[in-house]
Amino acid sequence: MAEYDVDLFVIGGGSGGVRAARIAAGYGARVVVAEEYRMGGTCVIRGCVPKKLFVIGSHVHQEIEDAAGFGWSIGNVSLDWAKLVANKDKEIARLEGAYTTNVEKSGARIVKTRAVLEDAHTIRLGTGETVTAKYILIATGGAPNHGPAIPGIEHVISSNEAFHLKELPKRIVIQGGGYIALEFAGIFAGYGSDVTVVYRGENILRGFDEDVRKHVRAEMEKRGITIITGCTVTKVDKHGRDFTSHLSGGSSIASDQVMFAIGRHPNVANLGLETAGVAINPANGGIQVDGWSKTSADNIYAIGDVTHRTNLTPVAIREGHAFADTVFGKRPVQVDHAMIPTAVFSQPEVGTVGLTEEEARAQFSHIDVYKADFRPIKATMSGRDTRVLMKLVVDGLSDRVLGCHIVGDCAAEITQAVAIAVKMKATKADFDATVALHPTASEELVTMRTPTARHVRQAAE
Repeated sequence: MAEYDVDLFVIGGGSGGVRAARIAAGYGARVVVAEEYRMGGTCVIRGCVPKKLFVIGSHVHQEIEDAAGFGWSIGNVSLDWAKLVANKDKEIARLEGAYTTNVEKSGARIVKTRAVLEDAHTIRLGTGETVTAKYILIATGGAPNHGPAIPGIEHVISSNEAFHLKELPKRIVIQGGGYIALEFAGIFAGYGSDVTVVYRGENILRGFDEDVRKHVRAEMEKRGITIITGCTVTKVDKHGRDFTSHLSGGSSIASDQVMFAIGRHPNVANLGLETAGVAINPANGGIQVDGWSKTSADNIYAIGDVTHRTNLTPVAIREGHAFADTVFGKRPVQVDHAMIPTAVFSQPEVGTVGLTEEEARAQFSHIDVYKADFRPIKATMSGRDTRVLMKLVVDGLSDRVLGCHIVGDCAAEITQAVAIAVKMKATKADFDATVALHPTASEELVTMRTPTARHVRQAAE
């Protein structure tokens, strides 16, 4: 008789948990996945996928405006918001079904219920039954964080609710300055809303390259988005269907919706972590793990946003795959969290990989910066006032490209390809030796010959 009911019990049916389950089942493990909500997790159900669909749709109005410069005369157009939401829901349901089918095809079993740890090997399901497992993987992801409980916080929506609004708000206040806040600012502005962004820091996109931060802000403001920095929303009043957001600076803003996108917290509450001996990382509030994604309990692992390491879907997938290879495939794999490309689907779009100029100057003694700021070819005919930013950060001694930062159309698509070169430790000479693909914006990456800045760190005396 088997010592345990299953070899692996996965808590969470998101991208990371599903990948781990499928790979482990492929190695012959008996696997159960518990998901209390919908298969697919944050990314598929209420994150990257519906967000990208909304972003794509929000570009259409600008395309129509730009078309006039290319000879097109387009009559009156209108948006059916309800149809947009319904079509998005249909696609998300299709993806949810695909996730479910793929898990079941792999030989793993899905239980649609909450799962809580009773000890290091026992899980109690919402149905009341218990399951024992040799290994447990926690992949419960994260959730929006509303921050301190200000007066009127009950009137505030998160990105979760933004995907299901009954109608497009004419005016919306969005608090936050990161990925989610800026992406939704672009979405709502693109569909025609009057958008105000409120952020407590001195500028949006904290942690990104300073040139990127300045460029994105300038471009968003050109597109009519109001960005207020250095203050926070301290109170929200409701008057019928309208809201008033009171700011720490003393001013107030009227709107039809108020949305907070000020960060996300790991889903660690009420999982029974303490009873199973799973420690929380005091530095970030996520489950503490080592380089193998192992927790403080020998047989329990955690991956993805619940660890609060690098909160990106492809990272969770890579961590889940590495876990299954290591534990069930007997092929030890550690995930390299360095040089991970990332994108912000703001408008304009941001793509970045590697070090910012500020990070590079702190780590290396000699840094060369190559930068191009130019009007894209489309704007020469459309007449739109917009510029693209391309930036390379290079080690002045080894010539290695340490970072690449792009702001403009298709920035993410370009960055995915460039990330391969950066990960392979390509040099600026390698970039220079590559023939330009003309006419493209990305050709600037291989035609920038003269540094716009050179920095030499003085040795301490």
